[in-house]
Amino acid sequence: MAVVESLIRSEMDGSLSFGNYKLAQKSKLQDFEHRGDYYKIKTYDEITKLERNGAFVYESVPGTAVSEFTVTNNGVAFGVEGAKDAQITLQLDDDTEYEVYVDGIGIGSMRTNRSGKLMVSVELSEGRESTVKIVRR
Repeated sequence: MAVVESLIRSEMDGSLSFGNYKLAQKSKLQDFEHRGDYYKIKTYDEITKLERNGAFVYESVPGTAVSEFTVTNNGVAFGVEGAKDAQITLQLDDDTEYEVYVDGIGIGSMRTNRSGKLMVSVELSEGRESTVKIVRR
C-alpha cells in the first residue's frame, strides 16, 4: 500500500483510504463527501486524524496511511502503514468490549471507555502494511 497522495479517497468497495505519513508539513482536507457523510482529514509525519460530520473517528501518532477503512455495526477493519510504530485511537461504542486482531493474530480483548475511545499500539515499518480488525464481543 502506498500513501494517499490526495489525502483521502473513496474505494470501489465502499471503504475509505486516507493519510500520508511522508509529509513534513501538516496538510488537511475538509468536506470530503463519502456515502452521505462529510469527512475531514489532517495528516503528516507526526499525526493522522479523521473526523466524520465533525465527530472524531481515527487518530494515529505518529502519522500513518490507512487503506480500506471499513466500519460496521460489529467493529472496524483497515490496513495501516507507517514509518514507525503507532498509537492508534478509534471511536467505537461506549463502554463495550472488543476483540483486537493485528495481522490476523488476536492480541486480546479491550474495552472502550465511557466516551467510546479504544487505543491500540501497532508495530509498523515503512513499506509493509499491517491489518487491524476490531470486533465487538
